Amino acid sequence: MTLDAKLKLKLQFLMRVVRKESEHLAFTDGRLFASEFTLAQVKSFEVDPNLAEQVEAFVGRFCRLQDTVGDKLLPQLLFAMGERTASHIDNLDCAERLGLIESAEGWMTMRNLRNQMVHEYVEDPAILLNALQTGHLFVPILRTATNNMLLEIERRGWI
Repeated sequence: MTLDAKLKLKLQFLMRVVRKESEHLAFTDGRLFASEFTLAQVKSFEVDPNLAEQVEAFVGRFCRLQDTVGDKLLPQLLFAMGERTASHIDNLDCAERLGLIESAEGWMTMRNLRNQMVHEYVEDPAILLNALQTGHLFVPILRTATNNMLLEIERRGWI
């Protein structure tokens, strides 16, 4: 399938962006979770601004990559592949069917982590810790989905 130049440029741009975002997330994830991340560390944010900054970087990079892939790259890729794009969950279901993501349900779980990582930040350190640890477990899944989409674009010669 030949793509029009505008769509091809958009896909190429998104590829560059998500590659960088994925690498940045991997770097921050590796630093933050180099050893066991504990409740005591979460409770120490007020006296350890460097750690608080690392957590902010992890949360921001996790959410940004997921948003860019799920809300921008995936719909453009599905459209380029000749698939009908629709609601976010419909696009995820299609991506799961095509083998681009492991699970639409898992993706929605990742998406819901945002609320716990962002909105519960100040109020409940235990909820934040759980959300961060869960986010850490999802990083490889998110990066694999990202890579699957990039490989699909490359396989089709749209780079």
